[in-house]
Amino acid sequence: MNIRSLDRAVWPAFALAISAGMLATAHGFERFLFIAPCPLCYNQRQIYWLAMAISAIALFARWRRAPAQVMFTMSVLLGITFAAGAGIASYHALVEWGVLPAPSTCATGGAVNLSSDLWAQLEKRQAVPSCGEAKWRLWGLSMAGWNALVSMALAVTSLISAFRPTRTETDNEHGQDERPESA
Repeated sequence: MNIRSLDRAVWPAFALAISAGMLATAHGFERFLFIAPCPLCYNQRQIYWLAMAISAIALFARWRRAPAQVMFTMSVLLGITFAAGAGIASYHALVEWGVLPAPSTCATGGAVNLSSDLWAQLEKRQAVPSCGEAKWRLWGLSMAGWNALVSMALAVTSLISAFRPTRTETDNEHGQDERPESA
């Protein structure tokens, strides 16, 4: 399957799988390479959780044979969601490069968890990393930079799939006898 065959009926399944893969990658970096996420990293992860929820709703709608307009709306929502993710990731990358200031949540370390086992948490506590410091780079781009590129590609693909007619729509435009001949 190539990108030309991605339409609004098929794209949500791919968006769900790619979002799950991006979250798995982020958690892998955290768990296996011990790269702790900063507050902006968590914001970027929330985008993928939202995209997975929208994708799941779209897949359910497709299963229930929702009208094409519903699938169009879901693909546009995915595009907007991924574009927001690209914006957050770009902002994070610019903070890492020192072009923009870090938000106040990066300086404070976020909210304190006051559970019943507070002493155990204090013994295991880790410092919240700075949003302005890239812990890992590949070819000059940090994880936030790569996430910005991936999110923008997903946003563009979502919008392309929204405006691409589905195969059933193109089949309905041509009667059984009126289909264009393939060369």
